[in-house]
Amino acid sequence: MTKAFFPCLFLFLVLVHYSSSLTDTSQNADTYPRSAHGELKRKGFPVGLLPNGVLSYFLNRTSGDFFVDLVDACQIKLPPDNYLATYEKRITGKLLDGRMTELNGIRVWAFFKWWYLTGIRTSGDNLVFEVGVVSAKYPSKNFDESPQCNGRRSSS
Repeated sequence: MTKAFFPCLFLFLVLVHYSSSLTDTSQNADTYPRSAHGELKRKGFPVGLLPNGVLSYFLNRTSGDFFVDLVDACQIKLPPDNYLATYEKRITGKLLDGRMTELNGIRVWAFFKWWYLTGIRTSGDNLVFEVGVVSAKYPSKNFDESPQCNGRRSSS
């Protein structure tokens, strides 16, 4: 083999890799959303489960492990019953098709007590919010828009 063969082979492999990565990027732009709210939609959830003010997020597409970092911890009112909810600065859990499990970082004030939200799943046109073994069902259309944070969360 000539000395020119290996540099040409190397250049050919680099060009093939570069052109295939361009193809993958254009396909991934449609397949993989570039926002936490887009990831929710992709997994079958409305965007209103997360408030505005997402700073960054990470999703492991294999395991479903995720985290969402907000600009700051905050409070919002959850529709339709206006339950007060607090979002910590970092929310973690597993995001899979039609369900979120192992949630950490979201609390809801109900029945004179703060309850940690442990999971959310879709059920037809509804969302089922889980607090341990207790659950409540609400129409998912109530969460079509991302709420604005109402300031810092309660420390209670």
